[in-house]
Amino acid sequence: MKKLKGFFIPFSGLKLGKHEFEYTIDNTFFESFGYEEFNSSSINIKAILDKMNTMMELDIIASGSVNVNCDLTSEPYDQEIESDLQLVVKFGEEYNDEDDEILILPHGEYQINIAQYVYEMLVLAVPQKRVHPGVLDGTLKSEVLDKLEELQPKEIQENKEDTDPRWDGLKKLLTDK
Repeated sequence: MKKLKGFFIPFSGLKLGKHEFEYTIDNTFFESFGYEEFNSSSINIKAILDKMNTMMELDIIASGSVNVNCDLTSEPYDQEIESDLQLVVKFGEEYNDEDDEILILPHGEYQINIAQYVYEMLVLAVPQKRVHPGVLDGTLKSEVLDKLEELQPKEIQENKEDTDPRWDGLKKLLTDK
């Protein structure tokens, strides 16, 4: 976690009001959490800390892209991601981050590390099912897609003669109206 020192926001020396912090994230950030789902990543983070007398509000806004493999074809592609997170920071007896929207820091704390919040926000911003845009619009040419199409079950034409005669009587009732 030493790599994440840059994600500390020292709020004790800040004046009341809004303060902006900017970060650029690449794969080394995710690797420090042991997360290796992305081939590469390029994400800009803007953290806006609004310091008030008794509490603080933190808005974290992310935009960028991660390079992931398509779940259908294994073809790598850039997945655009945008996300934001609002967090209320209050002071109390002891550290408590059990609530998703409220962080309680012990009295006397002078900085906040936002790395965990940024990490969770970004991982959740990537869709569960990753589908190459070329699959959706039909422009991706891939051996895997060709094979999937070849192996796709063909529609089976039902034989009309193999109907149960008891149903035929009921069908007549529908058509005799």
